[in-house]
Amino acid sequence: MSQTKTVIYLFDPLCGWCYGASPALASLAGLAGLALDLLPTGLFSGAGARPMDEGFAAYAWANDQRIQAMTGQPFSGLYRTRILADRRRPFDSGPATQALTAVSVTAPEREFQALAAIQAARYVDGRDVTAAQTLSDILAGLGLAAAAALVAGREGGQDGALTAATAARVERGRQLMAEHRANGVPTLLFDDGSHRRKLDSDILFSKPGRLAALLRAL
Repeated sequence: MSQTKTVIYLFDPLCGWCYGASPALASLAGLAGLALDLLPTGLFSGAGARPMDEGFAAYAWANDQRIQAMTGQPFSGLYRTRILADRRRPFDSGPATQALTAVSVTAPEREFQALAAIQAARYVDGRDVTAAQTLSDILAGLGLAAAAALVAGREGGQDGALTAATAARVERGRQLMAEHRANGVPTLLFDDGSHRRKLDSDILFSKPGRLAALLRAL
């Protein structure tokens, strides 16, 4: 009996390059004998969060245009005017990371779908995914009622278990980054059941089929 292979995806939900990598990750759906394990690294949460000031917004938009040119992933005018121009909320991936953890503990097989929906809500629809209500609405719209309820409860400070689960996932993600000397996200690790190694992240930004073809051959 063949052993299941696992791709570990180290990411941050507010990382533009991770959004750019989404088509390549989506191409893995349905590959026989392959599991996808999403692990947030907390890169832009906690001490990594920062104000959305004018300088950072300009830097982000310039970077986003590079990502769009390379991957075809859209960064809309709504995102630029509603998100990058909003000085009231910080650049903080903590709430989105919590929301994805809520999915991971209630419907783990749908976490990538939830990540893609959160990314599209931000970068295409210009919705504020630093707000728990927005995140709860996104999850509810996907039919993820249990996860949506957890996120809504977290907004009122009612779910310490969700906070603890999020912290544990982020810690594991950071440990793997350190172990494999990863410099940033997105990072891909491949585990064949006996050995784990880091893959070249550049493959995430080429034609999506290249990643699937590589993994079939490993």
